[in-house]
Amino acid sequence: YSYSCTEGENRQLWSSGHHLKSCRDVAFSQDGQKLFTVSKDKSIHILTAEEGRLETRFPKAHESALNCVLPIDNHIFATGDDGGAVKVWDLRRGSAILEARQQEEYISAMTVDGNGKILLTASGDGTLGVFNVKRRRFELLSEPQNGDLTSVVLLKRGRKVACGSSEGTIYLFNWDGFGAASDRFALRAETIDCMVPITDSIVCVGSLDGVIRAVNVLPNRVLGCVGQHLGEPIEQLAVAADGKLLASSGHDQKVKFWDVSALGSMVVDDYRRKKKKGGPLRALSSKALGSGEDFFADLRDEAEPEAAAGEGGGGDSDSD
Repeated sequence: YSYSCTEGENRQLWSSGHHLKSCRDVAFSQDGQKLFTVSKDKSIHILTAEEGRLETRFPKAHESALNCVLPIDNHIFATGDDGGAVKVWDLRRGSAILEARQQEEYISAMTVDGNGKILLTASGDGTLGVFNVKRRRFELLSEPQNGDLTSVVLLKRGRKVACGSSEGTIYLFNWDGFGAASDRFALRAETIDCMVPITDSIVCVGSLDGVIRAVNVLPNRVLGCVGQHLGEPIEQLAVAADGKLLASSGHDQKVKFWDVSALGSMVVDDYRRKKKKGGPLRALSSKALGSGEDFFADLRDEAEPEAAAGEGGGGDSDSD
């Protein structure tokens, strides 16, 4: 699709029906020219972004249904499946250059450092996996956390790793300290199903309750509500390259766009103002909590002046 802020200007550019079963994940290549897709049918497809032409196909890429894909550079990409297997592929060779099955449950999300060297994988068994792409080997596995790990992002210029969990907790790891979590932050959310970084300290998280929360990490604060899908679970989040626009997709069959440009200027200090436990969630945009006023009545803003107002528990000891 081509998206436009002008009403009625959204256009479908093309569609593809090459996969035999459900399409689990899609990702653009780093140059934006190709689209990687993985499916329950265990295949990987690479299509041209402009025309949707199938360029490369790996028909039986994994033994189990594929769940996620991550392009690392113009030639290297990684995939993870429902059985916990991870593969790193080289398009120049047309085959996998690293294969490992260190985690016992599905691979839910992956990320890589800025050098394309260290690959991190979040799994349904509650562990964070660490793989060295350059040396083509498995490095280590973290201690299992409570609940499934559903997302993984880099923060603080790559010095911190944040993982979301199905229990509604964000787990923080120090870089080069992946064995055990250094900090944890429990949100008043049923789950954290997806997470995307907006700045070096702020992430947006999507949850089963349909609310998109903006969360500052170290000091740990929930800044407020960016938007919502009216009680429908949020499946995926993505942020534009300039960091000003957030896209969300939910079980309501809609893709929504939210203005998150103001988050970049928010300053959160270490001082936590006392707030009544269970207080409402602050609306960070005119669209947040707007049309769902009755459904989200318990989340309405208390009109607190500072951005540092938030919810949730501790974990402020580990600060930069």
